[in-house]
Formats: sequence, structure tokens, C-alpha cells
Amino acid sequence: MIDIKSSTAQIIDELIARYGALEVCRTSLFDAVEKICNAFRNGNKLITCGNGGSAADAMHIVGELMKGFRLPREIEKFRPEFVQRAQDLFPSDVEYFKANLQSALPAVSLVGETSLMTAFANDVTPRLIFAQQLFGIGRAGDVLLAISTSGNSDNVLFAVEVAKIMGITVVAMTGRRGGRLRHLSDVSVCVPADSSHTIQEFHLPIYHMICLAAENEFFAD
Repeated sequence: MIDIKSSTAQIIDELIARYGALEVCRTSLFDAVEKICNAFRNGNKLITCGNGGSAADAMHIVGELMKGFRLPREIEKFRPEFVQRAQDLFPSDVEYFKANLQSALPAVSLVGETSLMTAFANDVTPRLIFAQQLFGIGRAGDVLLAISTSGNSDNVLFAVEVAKIMGITVVAMTGRRGGRLRHLSDVSVCVPADSSHTIQEFHLPIYHMICLAAENEFFAD
């Protein structure tokens, strides 16, 4: 039984209605949303990684989760303990915080730490640039969203292996064949396309749906 709201399930159904070819991914889409939302529900975070266009997607996802996407996320409603603490410590600023801070779903990408990645690639090995970061910040119960159009990117696969060792759930977005990533992941969303650009054309609406679904789970009335 999928542990999500019926309105969240509708968001997934609407995606498939718009992109009929994704019907083959229906089960994995529901599973991906469930795994990610359960991690948030348990106080864990989403960690994303990928290369090239998938790196841009990994950062895009974080941007939609860490601030309001479609729904208001008023901290007075969703983080009243923060507002009370702000009132006690900084009463002159509390209204500004209430008007502008937005509740977030904790997410971080592994692709933006340029100094760390280039130092590690130069001093140690480029194949472990994501694995090293995951080893440092990942915790059991987190979810790694691993994005690879081929499913065979070494730096992504090594991060997945580290995730499995650490008890981190792995959700993959990849192409039709899925490569090794398909078999290493707990949930594999293998879109029905074979070339990188067509795979990525499916990935974008999928991760927008994931962000919408997660937001609906936690911030919809």
C-alpha cells in the first residue's frame, strides 16, 4: 500500500496522463515518491547527484524543495516553534522572518561543491567525488536520488555503492536500459528513451512531479 495522500497520487496520475509513454514507469514513480516522502517524514533528507545535464537537474530539484514551489509554506503555520524562538530572541525581526522565510524540505546536491570536488579529483580520484561527499553528509534513512542517462557513470555508481553500505535508500532516474544503476537501486525510474537528450526530456517532468508531490504531502491542507 502506497503511504501517500490521494491528492498526491493524483499528481502522479496527471503526469502519466500528460506523458502517456511513462505508463511503463507507473509503479516506480509511485515507489520513488513514497520513498522520498517517507524520508522527509522521518526527519531525513534527499541528496542528489548527476553529471552534465543531470548535474543541472540535480541542482534544480534542490531548488524546488528548499523553498516554496507551488504552495505557500508559511513558517508561522508549519514551523511555529521557530517563530516563537525568533520572538523570544529577535522580536524586531520576527515579522520579517514570518513574511519571507519559507518552510523547506531538506535537500542537497553533490554537484555544486567546486573546490571540494576539484581538490578530491586532483588529490585522490575523480571517480569518488560524489561518494566522498555522501560519506561525509549522508545518514541512514536519507535518500540518494542518482541521475544518469546511461546508468553507468562511475562517479554516480560509486556513490550508490556507498549509499547502500550506509543504509541510504537509492532512487535512480535513468534511461530504458538503466545500466548497472538500474540493478543497484532500490527504486529505478527507467524512462522509455535511449538517447541522452530524450531521456532528459522525460526526467524534467518526472522530477517536477516528485517535487510537487512532496510539497503536497507536507504543505497542502
